[in-house]
Amino acid sequence: MQTVETLNEGLKRAYTLTITAADIDAKVDAEVKRVAPTVKMPGFRPGKVPANLIRKMHGEALSQDALNNTIQDGIQTLIAEQKLRPATAPQVSLEGDYAPGQDAAVTVSLEVLPDVPAPAIDGLKLERLTVPADEAVVDQQLDQLASSNKRHDDAGEGHEAATGDLVVMDFVGKVDGVAFDGGTGEGMSVEIGSGRLIPGFEDQLVGVKKGDEKTINVTFPDDYQAENLKGKAATFDLKITEVKVPAEGGPDDEFAKSLGLESLEQLRGLIKGQVEQELNGLTRTHMKRKLLDQLAAGHDFDVPPSMVEAEFEQIWAQLQHEAGHEADPEAARAELEAERDDYRQIAVRRVRLGLLLSEIGQKNGIEVSQQEMQRLIMQAAQQYGPEDRQRFIQYVQQEPMAAAQLRAPLYEDKVVDFLFGKAEITDREVTREELEAAIESEEGAVPHVHGPGCGHDHDHDAKPATAKDIEPAAADAPAEAEAPKKKAATRKAPAKKAEASPAEATEDEAASAPAKKPRAKKKVESETSEG
Repeated sequence: MQTVETLNEGLKRAYTLTITAADIDAKVDAEVKRVAPTVKMPGFRPGKVPANLIRKMHGEALSQDALNNTIQDGIQTLIAEQKLRPATAPQVSLEGDYAPGQDAAVTVSLEVLPDVPAPAIDGLKLERLTVPADEAVVDQQLDQLASSNKRHDDAGEGHEAATGDLVVMDFVGKVDGVAFDGGTGEGMSVEIGSGRLIPGFEDQLVGVKKGDEKTINVTFPDDYQAENLKGKAATFDLKITEVKVPAEGGPDDEFAKSLGLESLEQLRGLIKGQVEQELNGLTRTHMKRKLLDQLAAGHDFDVPPSMVEAEFEQIWAQLQHEAGHEADPEAARAELEAERDDYRQIAVRRVRLGLLLSEIGQKNGIEVSQQEMQRLIMQAAQQYGPEDRQRFIQYVQQEPMAAAQLRAPLYEDKVVDFLFGKAEITDREVTREELEAAIESEEGAVPHVHGPGCGHDHDHDAKPATAKDIEPAAADAPAEAEAPKKKAATRKAPAKKAEASPAEATEDEAASAPAKKPRAKKKVESETSEG
């Protein structure tokens, strides 16, 4: 094989590989010998078919396979001889009209990783902002939990429902006198005054008693999620099966037991642990960003354009998705367009910091163990159903790129922890509001680490994952009943499983998702964990 370098500009490289017909023919001969024992042909005993007949029968396919294998071997030889570190998979093309028996000319173009300068990690100084998890905060969280999981006792015969009471009902919704799909249900519970249902619905429950049958009139909002009900006048035929009143007293042992715990003290301990974990996460996020700011300020080197483009596309897709959920999506997208260059610079920063953290990790022997990797795989597999879980595990085990993407966040955290250990850290106690304000005021972004096993400077023969490689079927989404739900539902506390009802089935997706922080201008949250 002959190799000629045709481009060496910055981080871009290009080569022409000339693979001789003799090399390809030698591969064909080797393949004929490999498959000969398995070839069957009338008149010959198994394994005794002459090589020339095998060539005649399968020559075209064998020649194509031999060419492909020779090209792959040639690329690996090129990478080894030229000591290249590909940033992304090489682009390969066959020049001219190749025919068996001829030399093959192959063009290989790629971008290489830069030579990262020796990272300057001595003299790092960081401030750790801490927030104590005092009893007042725990009490507040406990009260919020109790408020979100109110207990109700039977009101007794003849009690007229009032604001704060829980009404349990069967219902049939109609538009123009005809029941609409999803508008019928049984045993739906609603607290009067909660604002969970569409305007006017809960108000008309005031005064109802157990056993009452009542028809109420409502109008669906113009922005209701179901197109066929937007702005429509409707009636609901109700049968009140129960009326309950709020239980007296605040959170106590009985309340804790209703959540599956032994006592209020145990519940307080769990809440305090959650608060401490959340505050520690905020502290780490702030300190990590300050660390990365120092690294970014002290290092400047070229990064592969293809990696920057891939990072930018990921950032841009995230921002476009978020803009689509704003009150005025078009205005939000216009604002993004005006800041496109700023976000591209963020992509450059993320790639550069990722390469820098990778270099630090390699020079200091930081790695993710097999045991840690297995734990990551099993954790990630839990998001899939039982039938797809094993398929996901097998995919990650067989595809280096998929494993690399799973490994990267933990590897990044281990490098960051190493740097924390090298830094001079001073502590300062602040309020939660001050800590959150400090985080939100910072621009920039956390990198994706391009380190060992992350698919860039190792595993050069790894194939990029594609959409068709893994598509575990997601659990089927529940059918949406068109019950009288208010558009923006309040979040429910996760401590107690909510009663299933058609009204709750139509709650906005965001209602069950973690609360999202507002996006600071020119700041993008990392996809990797900051905690």
